[in-house]
Amino acid sequence: MPPHSPITSHFSGKLTSQVRRVLPAYLTLVFLFLFFANTHFFTTPIRAASRYKRELKYQQPLQGAGTVIPRKIWQTWKVGPLGFEQRDSDAAKTWPAKNPRYRYEVLTDDNANEYLEWHYGSHGFNRPDLVDLYRELNITIIKADLLRYLIMYAEGGVYADIDVECLRPIERFIPERYTEQDVDMIIGVEIDEPAFSEHAILGSKCKSFCQWTFAAKPKLPVMMRLIENIQEWLHALSNEKGVPISQLELDFDEVISGTGPSAFTKAVLEQMTAQNRGKPVTWDLFHNLAESRLVNGILVLNVEAFAAGQGHSDSGNHDSRGALVKHHYHASGWPSRHPRHNHPMYGEVEKCNWKPDCVAE
Repeated sequence: MPPHSPITSHFSGKLTSQVRRVLPAYLTLVFLFLFFANTHFFTTPIRAASRYKRELKYQQPLQGAGTVIPRKIWQTWKVGPLGFEQRDSDAAKTWPAKNPRYRYEVLTDDNANEYLEWHYGSHGFNRPDLVDLYRELNITIIKADLLRYLIMYAEGGVYADIDVECLRPIERFIPERYTEQDVDMIIGVEIDEPAFSEHAILGSKCKSFCQWTFAAKPKLPVMMRLIENIQEWLHALSNEKGVPISQLELDFDEVISGTGPSAFTKAVLEQMTAQNRGKPVTWDLFHNLAESRLVNGILVLNVEAFAAGQGHSDSGNHDSRGALVKHHYHASGWPSRHPRHNHPMYGEVEKCNWKPDCVAE
């Protein structure tokens, strides 16, 4: 048949017309296939090590600037409120009772994993490394510390240990001279005994903010700094001891410095410095703090606010107007499971409760 016969031309024209009709659909299918085949590219988690190195991210202003700390009270415990022992229930009830406008929630050992999956899984912050880290941990106090930080980064609000009693409404946490919008985080001094800075055992613990009660807006850089500090520390400790994280055993000092008040304080001071154009913010700014001080969005209350009645650090007592909470310590049985360092010269000096004469003996 001749190449340009009427039959051939008709067939070619029909074929071209069909191709034109199906080509857009075909290209769409190819695009969708390539997109879904490479979805992992968009959801690959950012590794903690690379995040930690990018110090600049911690210097960025809070995305939610101008907002207020969420009106939500958080507590964590082994069981939910219906299973609380009487003493835990008595302390816990004071929070919703004195703050009726606040939501109240308790995360338990049973539902914490689901909470973290939701907020830190692929449909949340996409940090499965943090979900895995929490699951791998078998040390109760380390899990409890890490969980509170993860909650506060995800949703913010007010956190209180289960054995902390609310003495004053949360509205009293921010003095009238400040506006709620300017306060990103509220913390209080716990230990203010810098005279022991050079002591072999007490030196690392003598200047700290408490973390049995604090408040924060969600997604604060300081909270992610703290979380990633803990992550780095646990992996380093695992390598150093030659065991997986699930098999780590820690002493008292390692808990305090790794996830407790010392770790909390370190992250806060680092964040204050990062947002202060690198000019160091040291404990000198908070020693003998008589009134609250706002530093780059972090409101620091004096020792009486969250840590009254300790018998040291000029902490006053719980009857004063400035005392906002009372820590009963009945949930603080973890030290008995983590041996204190018994120095051949100093012994267990923490039992001295920062009394110089006792420490000197």
